[in-house]
Amino acid sequence: MMCIGMFMAILDVQVVATSLPTIQHALRINPDQMSWVQTAYLIAEVIAIPLTGFLTRLLSMRWLFVVAITTFTIASIGCATSSSFSSLIAWRVFQGFSGGTLIPAVFSAVFLLFPFRLQGVATTIAGVLAVLAPTVGPIVGGWITTTYSWHWLFLINVAPGVLSSFAAVWLLPVGRPDAGQMRTLDFISLALMIIMLSALEIGLKEAPHRGWLSPFIIVLLAVTAISAIAFVYRTLRALHPVVELRTLANRNFAIGCILSFVLGIGLFGSVYMMPVFLAFVRGHNALEIGKIMLVTGIAQLVTAPVAVALERRVDARLLTAGGFFLFSVGLGLSAFQTDQTDFAGMLWPQVVRGVAIMFCILPPTRLALGQLSAAQVPDASGLFNLMRNLGGVIGIALIDTVIYSRSPTHAEAIMSRLQNGDIETAKTVGIPLKMFLSHGPEMIDAGMQTMLKPAIERLTLVQAINEAWLMVALLTLAALLCVPFARFQQQSGDQHKLIACSA
Repeated sequence: MMCIGMFMAILDVQVVATSLPTIQHALRINPDQMSWVQTAYLIAEVIAIPLTGFLTRLLSMRWLFVVAITTFTIASIGCATSSSFSSLIAWRVFQGFSGGTLIPAVFSAVFLLFPFRLQGVATTIAGVLAVLAPTVGPIVGGWITTTYSWHWLFLINVAPGVLSSFAAVWLLPVGRPDAGQMRTLDFISLALMIIMLSALEIGLKEAPHRGWLSPFIIVLLAVTAISAIAFVYRTLRALHPVVELRTLANRNFAIGCILSFVLGIGLFGSVYMMPVFLAFVRGHNALEIGKIMLVTGIAQLVTAPVAVALERRVDARLLTAGGFFLFSVGLGLSAFQTDQTDFAGMLWPQVVRGVAIMFCILPPTRLALGQLSAAQVPDASGLFNLMRNLGGVIGIALIDTVIYSRSPTHAEAIMSRLQNGDIETAKTVGIPLKMFLSHGPEMIDAGMQTMLKPAIERLTLVQAINEAWLMVALLTLAALLCVPFARFQQQSGDQHKLIACSA
């Protein structure tokens, strides 16, 4: 039931993304404000994720999940019934904050509620749903909007939310809420964290469009840096920190967070680049895009049992290294797309990535959380999951920067080759060969450049996206450098957890 709640929270971002134009038209939202429907959710989510440890101690795991899933369900109804932009944004904030606590709560439950022998299975179920939601999100969102209306993008959360809430009250172990935690809450650190994450999220979102050196972005990044320094300084000195940063002193947990961050770049980046390519280069609608992207999810499901079996028998470091290497190969295979690439050309890169993902989730999760004490797990799980989300946000910002900055450069290069009489470039752009040979480069006048602009823009977008795929692949490959520094872990039968041993 907890996994269903997490799945809903992750799925919500993707199903709404595919239908933003429909929502914009229905509520008469200005085009430059449309992205706030997603940004409001994501900012609230990244603020909530690191607070999960504190909220778990305050409410207990059982009541935290019940409150979070109930709030998420009510907020979903609020979003569906919104009649204005402002009311939709307000409900999206509540939805994002409650959804943000559901994700780390599930991974905490894996290590707090299950014995060691079942942790691999529980982690697999949580991991599959965590990465499956972004994959099936486009097809679900496209189908709902096409078949029904945009309101059902939110109303589909109601029935699972109500069932999960009642099931959690019945099935989750009774915990003792600790209201005294409120007296220990460092409100100054909390305010600094909110400012830091909000400024970072908005800055990364706007930087590719406004420019990284624009005054607005410089101010936001400066606010992020100053508040981050103040937050870290105050948190490390606090008796009861909002986020337990000292856990990063654990080598395996720190390495796990690095791997989670890099995985976020690859996961969110690939799910972002595929729809952009398929929509703007191939002209597919949301439903068609979703069907193509299902390959990754199917590969994940098929691989999951194998990953669980190997995870119990093979050193987590070896599985992690193999998973990230294979994932980087899958990302790199997508760096050779053309404007004619479609399902067949995307099949094997998706299969490779889908097979690799489970090995990028299971071993690193155990590496990071498996050796920690029960008291450390809630805070650590929040930080671990936050790193993946931040990786996704930063990765998408880097991808957008590559696309927006490299496309004009590629366009100039293509035009220069045409003016120099390059036949292959003319064929690629779509100029009839006989016409180009008979008239020569002189035909590329201002009028012809205007006619060729759509074709050139499509080609430059393909080239820029390919460079972004390559960048993400290299970043994923670079993550392998930290794996040898992780310490070997072995099972402790008495404690039902992993302990770190000297490598």
